[in-house]
Amino acid sequence: MATSKAAIFTSEAPAAIGPYSQAIHTGRMLFTSGQVALDPASGQMVDGGIEAQTHRVCRNLQAVLAASGYTFANVVKTTVYLKNMSDFAAMNAVYAEYFATKDAPAPARSTVEVARLPKDALVEIDIIAC
Repeated sequence: MATSKAAIFTSEAPAAIGPYSQAIHTGRMLFTSGQVALDPASGQMVDGGIEAQTHRVCRNLQAVLAASGYTFANVVKTTVYLKNMSDFAAMNAVYAEYFATKDAPAPARSTVEVARLPKDALVEIDIIAC
């Protein structure tokens, strides 16, 4: 049985830099592509370290969620990709500002260290929401 799916796009988050959508909505589920710390206005990586990049990533995700009618309270799973696991504590402190909401329990999460990310980003996050 085929399920309908719709691509989500918002100018408040960076445009896809390849053959993919910012997110796909199907049924009650939303699957985002990974977001890195690209400023949607300039298309450039934000200046600063892991904290600044994590804030930009979360604001990009927040924009995609909003374009879909969702909030961080709807997020059930995240995957965090870090260039350096030594950045975990700093990333986690910023992450908690967005995902530790009073409205819902924090989502399940996986965090992995990777050799390299697009645009030499320090962090990339993707989410699943419903």
